[in-house]
Amino acid sequence: GWKHAINTTIINFNNEKMQITWAARELFPNENVSFFYTFDEGKHKVWKSCTIYLLDQDYNSGCLFKTEGPTLAISIRNSKGSEELFSKKLKSDFYIKPNRPENVTFFWKEDTVTVSCNKPERAARCLRLELQYKSKFDKEWQSRTSKCCSVAEQGFDPKKCYSFRVRLGRLVPYCNVVNYTSDWEAETFWMNGMLLDSCDDDTISQSNTVIVLSCLLAVLLMMLILLILLCKRKRVQMSILPAIPDPKYLFADLFNDHNGNLQEWLDKNNQVVLQTKLEYEEPESITEAESQQEDGKNSDKQEPLEKTFTFSGAAENNDVKAAEIACLKPTSNTMTSFAGFHILSNDDTYVML
Repeated sequence: GWKHAINTTIINFNNEKMQITWAARELFPNENVSFFYTFDEGKHKVWKSCTIYLLDQDYNSGCLFKTEGPTLAISIRNSKGSEELFSKKLKSDFYIKPNRPENVTFFWKEDTVTVSCNKPERAARCLRLELQYKSKFDKEWQSRTSKCCSVAEQGFDPKKCYSFRVRLGRLVPYCNVVNYTSDWEAETFWMNGMLLDSCDDDTISQSNTVIVLSCLLAVLLMMLILLILLCKRKRVQMSILPAIPDPKYLFADLFNDHNGNLQEWLDKNNQVVLQTKLEYEEPESITEAESQQEDGKNSDKQEPLEKTFTFSGAAENNDVKAAEIACLKPTSNTMTSFAGFHILSNDDTYVML
């Protein structure tokens, strides 16, 4: 009854090598069995003994041999090979385990990535390309499967680092009776279309970016504080020690219009001052004349009053000379004596009797 009860594992590595294994310690605890195989389909089969055994605690637990055809017959016998303990006939093409994808390429376009690999020479229609990916924030892999040998997926965030891995699988049950897939191709790391050594580099770069930004913010904050302190210091300094005005700006017309010629600048300013004074004195003289006219009218209504000026001593004898002197226009900055009074006059001073 063992011939149909023994459970074996059959793997055809890309239709190149066959591997048959069994549970030696459970099925044959007291005997080290031998293994025979053949790819012949006729009655006159030529059995070949296993040359490469797989061991389990020094017991034969499997055999590795070359794939030589689509039909395989196996036989497990006792250690001498005289008694058959298990036999089975199978299609080796239904147990194919594909090799890893070759020449895997990644093509990025915005948020979409397309993964491709070389197309196998045999049975490409039975193969499917599987893409798995995850970001450093994901706990589990996301999977996408497509026909051999290209698969596309979209929705990738350019600010995240992703891990990618791909493998080939055989269709079940059309091409395989067992769902065999290849080993995973080497894992790669990508961020916004750029290949990285690992996603740890992204973490390091982000930490470096945070450090740089923090330093820049600290420097800007210090500059702002210094600017505020300087403004306050300037205000205090201006309140305690007012700034002395620069004569260059107060006498800008001296340097700009007269090229520093002081005499020319003074003559021009004197003319402006004299004209301003004349314009100012004209209204006053008009007002004084009006007031004199009003006083004349009032004097006509009233009785005439005689004003008698009495001068002492030399004043009585020299009243004519004094009157003449008083009517003369004094020279600039001239000391004038009149009736015992001393009067300092300039060009703009007039004496009226």
